Amino acid sequence: MTPLITVHNIYKNFTDATHSGVSGINLEINEGEIVSIVGESGSGKTTLLKLIYGYLIPQGGEVLFEGKRVLGPTEKLIPGHDEMKMVTQELTLNLYARVYDNISSLLSNTDLEVKRDLTMQTMEFLRIDHLAYKKIVELSGGEQQRVAIARAVITEPRVLLLDEPFSQVDTILKKQLRDDIERLARFLKITVIMVSHDPSDGLSLSDKLVIVKDGKVVREGKPQEIYYEPQHAYVAQLIGKANILNGLSFLENGKYAVYPQDVFVNQDGMTAKVKSVHFGGLYQEVEYIAEDKTILSYDFDFIPLAKGDEVNIAFKKLMKLDS
Repeated sequence: MTPLITVHNIYKNFTDATHSGVSGINLEINEGEIVSIVGESGSGKTTLLKLIYGYLIPQGGEVLFEGKRVLGPTEKLIPGHDEMKMVTQELTLNLYARVYDNISSLLSNTDLEVKRDLTMQTMEFLRIDHLAYKKIVELSGGEQQRVAIARAVITEPRVLLLDEPFSQVDTILKKQLRDDIERLARFLKITVIMVSHDPSDGLSLSDKLVIVKDGKVVREGKPQEIYYEPQHAYVAQLIGKANILNGLSFLENGKYAVYPQDVFVNQDGMTAKVKSVHFGGLYQEVEYIAEDKTILSYDFDFIPLAKGDEVNIAFKKLMKLDS
């Protein structure tokens, strides 16, 4: 399959003294994929998204859309690729206009009936049709986010770029919005490229996960593959709050990762002392000290434990790391 978008050795740095951008990134994105770019704050996620869209000019390398170079802002009257739409954290909505008008204004007045029907269908799809005649200023952050996405997709772009789409959405509505984005992508056959600091968004939604650190891609692939084979300590901690272990008496040389849910009390395990216990809803978070190392565990059985208790712990799955 020929990639829809190819990022070839792209480089963009904003300062000479320290890293602030992306450096040497290569990436291929196929048509119809949902791709999540995940990393810590300042890792270069949003810079990469803006380079793909054509908001920024790379200092080296290039971005190709169907084999043709994506033009930068100095090469176009209106920045951004014509086949893409981008929704940023700074939502560009008319705050004192109605939801309906914010969305329908993207369509021409050639056929007013078609314009009205398409606007209503788009709002229904994103579950905001009941807000049609409310002003944007009257909406919650999550509702405004849905309006911005509706504005982006109503002209049927081939690529939708989302910068932190869940940042203003509460926990209850986050899953609903994730489901809607996936439904939107599959139904309209839109390629979605999403930036998020929360890896759980990418794990649950994406066909491909791209992990970025200090402006470089450190791991990419299917979410399941990356979760069970993180390869790097940064990746394991980012996507699963993994414990990074080395130097323990029973381990061979090298670094290992173990997720908190894979640490459990077992009489045949290593000796550990309880450092802290905190209620976490579905589980209790227990921190142990074992051979002078702090190890986090998610205890779903709610074993009666208190600070200072001595127990034995074992690990269900240890993952060997490359670095």
